[in-house]
Amino acid sequence: MNETIHFLTEYGPLVLFVVVFVEQIGLPLPALPVLVAAGVLAGTGHLNLWVAFGVTVAAALAADWIWFELGRRQGRRVLDVLCRIALEPNSCVRKTEDFFMKHGPHSLMAAKFIPGLSTIAPPLAGIVGVGTPRFLLYDGLGAVIWAWSGLGIGYLFSDQLEQAIAYAEQVAPAATGVALGALVFYVLYKAMVRRRQLRDVPRITVEQLTEKLRTDEPPLLIDVRPRASAEAEPGIPSAVLMSLDELIRRHHELPRHRDVVLYCGCPNDVTSAQGTLLLRKRGFTRAWPLAGGIEAWRRHGRTGVDLNYAAGSAAVLGMGV
Repeated sequence: MNETIHFLTEYGPLVLFVVVFVEQIGLPLPALPVLVAAGVLAGTGHLNLWVAFGVTVAAALAADWIWFELGRRQGRRVLDVLCRIALEPNSCVRKTEDFFMKHGPHSLMAAKFIPGLSTIAPPLAGIVGVGTPRFLLYDGLGAVIWAWSGLGIGYLFSDQLEQAIAYAEQVAPAATGVALGALVFYVLYKAMVRRRQLRDVPRITVEQLTEKLRTDEPPLLIDVRPRASAEAEPGIPSAVLMSLDELIRRHHELPRHRDVVLYCGCPNDVTSAQGTLLLRKRGFTRAWPLAGGIEAWRRHGRTGVDLNYAAGSAAVLGMGV
């Protein structure tokens, strides 16, 4: 914190703008400590509070506007890029989109306080068609609340600056070592779990699925993409739309005597692989994720649907799936 304060004293609003912009654009550079330090400087008379506030809001809005426009123009490809750098792609896509669809544009006001939602909410707003004035209203309110939360903490406790710096200098080295060690362990653990998951779950290819769709007993297809994605980009005809939560809750409604093929639009088929594991743990020995998901289906030009499959799916849908 001491170095941060000296740095901000020397370079002021420019540093604040760059740090906030870089964090909001999605790079792993925490801006909150810099906001608190800027608030401390404002409280001690070394930085104008209103300038710091204006710079913070402007930087956050600039980064969010870029992602909003990319989402509006490029669609879901933007989310795919963002989620490839996340530690948990499934959580990145599914939980974020479910939260946004539940709360709508109002979620933009809280997005900066929720890990995983801050960078993804602006492009998602563009993808689902939120209007520009509405986006700027709610995103701007969120930026204002977030900026005041960081600057305000530093400003209120600026009179305890010297004591806080002395304490930080004593505790920071050990705390940093523990935090870095925990982060490395977490990343390695997540990487091992993901690799094992990808290795152990056998896929079904588009060619194999096409052959099965021509049989007298075609598989049941389950689309595990978030509802917003499925509505924006139609999937395989007659597929049943079910989230992973619904899959857990309603697995007893699925046929155990037929092949069940799950597909998603996420990197490395993570969501469909997880859904397959959930079903197999519950005794579904004929559950498979589709290799490459909906993108592989489209690349192979499979836009039609076999009559046997349509009839089979209609029968299952009649059961309430």
